[in-house]
Amino acid sequence: MKKNLLILCSILCLLQFVNAQSANKKPNIILIMADDMGFECLGVNGSLSYQTPVLDKLANEGMRFTKCISQPVCTPSRVKIMTGKYNYRNYVDFGYLDVKEKTFGNMMKEAGYKTMIAGKWQLSGAKEKRGGYDDMQRPQQFGFDEYCLWQLTKKGPRFANPFIEQNGKLLETTIDDYGPDIVSNYILDFLERNKKESFFVYYPMILVHSPFVPTPDSPEWKNPKTRSKHDNKFFADMVNYSDKVVGKIMSKLKELKIDDNTIVIFTGDNGTNTNIVSKTKLYDKYPGGKSSMPDNGTHVPMIVSWPAGKQKGIEINELIEFSDFMPTFAEAAGVTSYPTDGQSFFKTLSGKEKPPRETAFVHYHPYPEKVRDKDGRFVRTLDYKLYHDGRFYFIPEDKWEKKPLQANLLSNTQKAIYNKLKTEMDSQPPYDFTITSTDNSDE
Repeated sequence: MKKNLLILCSILCLLQFVNAQSANKKPNIILIMADDMGFECLGVNGSLSYQTPVLDKLANEGMRFTKCISQPVCTPSRVKIMTGKYNYRNYVDFGYLDVKEKTFGNMMKEAGYKTMIAGKWQLSGAKEKRGGYDDMQRPQQFGFDEYCLWQLTKKGPRFANPFIEQNGKLLETTIDDYGPDIVSNYILDFLERNKKESFFVYYPMILVHSPFVPTPDSPEWKNPKTRSKHDNKFFADMVNYSDKVVGKIMSKLKELKIDDNTIVIFTGDNGTNTNIVSKTKLYDKYPGGKSSMPDNGTHVPMIVSWPAGKQKGIEINELIEFSDFMPTFAEAAGVTSYPTDGQSFFKTLSGKEKPPRETAFVHYHPYPEKVRDKDGRFVRTLDYKLYHDGRFYFIPEDKWEKKPLQANLLSNTQKAIYNKLKTEMDSQPPYDFTITSTDNSDE
């Protein structure tokens, strides 16, 4: 009897120890960033053109941030979110991340996390053939233990029969292989192998960037000859498939019973492709604004799932911008030595306080060798936006920024907001945005 009692006490003590360890375990983090998916593409954000039941459910059971501000296009967004710095501080060129920079991959690895990146890379300077553009160890230099990436050192298809490099090797693929499935399946494998560790996963998705082609769920996928056929109609299929891929990851977390303490963040890198016009509950025509600075180029979706944070069905109508992600991850991991331009919203995830940001700042100059008329800077509040050249907009009544407010017609309240934004704009180092190029093509 005493022996059985002793065994029972030992088991109870062990369970208490395990529970204590679990309670003190740093949260896992998965950052998912869709490629060219603006705010208007999710059903929970009012979309009538696409089906996103998984993401809608995540928002309804977690947190939906309605005012997340990105950079207008790919590389500027990726450099900013990965380093937590404004582009004028560390941006070198389109398609390149300076090897001198430290990313959230480096930070999380140093904090003891298992780290990996899967999806789209396009940050080694392959276009200009910069030094080390063909280095297959570049992701490790930026802190990622493992990777499964499209366009690391090789150029090629991203969807059917894709060029995917994984931990130093170019994978052998066929016309029946689909890039987004390969990289997302690798994430599932990583989760399986590291379920007992604290992990950080960065998933810059291959979807939904052009070319707009069939997915494995499209009828046209059945015929290999039509799998690479570009047509805008396939954009909807690609959005729907992105939602399905997120569902795979969420299901795996639940299967492994690690979903409770895993922070999953979904966002987009910039606005939707300009060839796409969507329909929403508020707008019969919501034009894609990729590579431009108005709302449809910089307003992106953001959903957070973290059951341990106990925030269910919460809508956050405060500003978040891409420099804020790195300090948020730092606070989650207990890191204090990585200075950034951002402000942590980690406490918001557990309902302790609202995001601290009152304004968002965007510096946009993706091609250093030229300045185009859509390059520039803005500072904004939730409702007002001021550009470097003095244009001032009231966004709720002018979403596409067609009617700048006239200085002589501003109310006293508007003058105060204008002066506040101008003071913040002037606090940034001066920058010459004299136009030198008429090139306004989308990147």
